[in-house]
Amino acid sequence: MSHTAQYFAEACQIAERIDYGTIELIAQGLAELRARGGRLFLIGVGGSAANCSHAVNDFRKLCGIEAYTPVDNVSELTARTNDEGWDTVFAAWLSVSCANEKDAIFVFSVGGGDAERNISVNIVRALEEGKKRGLKIYGVIGRETGHAKKVGDAVVVVPTVSPERVTPHTEAFQAVVWHLLVSHPRLKVADTKWESTSEVVAPSSSIGTA
Repeated sequence: MSHTAQYFAEACQIAERIDYGTIELIAQGLAELRARGGRLFLIGVGGSAANCSHAVNDFRKLCGIEAYTPVDNVSELTARTNDEGWDTVFAAWLSVSCANEKDAIFVFSVGGGDAERNISVNIVRALEEGKKRGLKIYGVIGRETGHAKKVGDAVVVVPTVSPERVTPHTEAFQAVVWHLLVSHPRLKVADTKWESTSEVVAPSSSIGTA
C-alpha cells in the first residue's frame, strides 16, 4: 500500500472512531456562549497556532461568535516571551482580556499540555487561569493524557490509529472538527461565498466562445 493510500485509510478510521457526542457538546456549549454574549479564546502552538488563527476567522464570520487568539498578536506574544517567559504568555493574555465566566477557551494541541514533562506549559498555565476565572474549556487534541483532557469540559481526542502520525492526523482533524462546528446548524449564521450562490462559473478557456 502506498503512503497516500495508507494515510487516507487512517483518516477514514479516525473519522469513524472520533467521539461525535463530544463534538455535539461543544456545538451546544458554543451556542450557549454566543447567546450569553461570551467570548471564545483559541490557544495553540506550532501548527495548532495557525489553526487557531484560521478558526477565529470562521467562528467570527460564519457563526457571529466573538473570537480571538493571542497568536494573532505577534508583538505582544514576543514581548511577553522576551520579558516574562513563554510559559505564561497565554495566561497573561487572558488576564489582561478580563476573561470571565461568560467566556470559553478552545484548545488546539497535539499533546494537550503537560507541565511535569515541560511540554506546552503555556497551555497548562492558560487552562489553570481559565479554570480560576470560571471559563468553559473545549478542545481538539491528540492525547488522552494531556492536561486539556483532564480539566476540559468537552475535549475531543483524535483517535491514535498510527503512532508515527499522531501530529499530522491531530492537526488535520482539528480543522475537520472546527469546520464541522462552523457549519453546524446550531452555530452557522452566514453562508460562505460558494454556498450563497448557485451561479456556475465557466472555465476560463470557454469564456467568450459560442
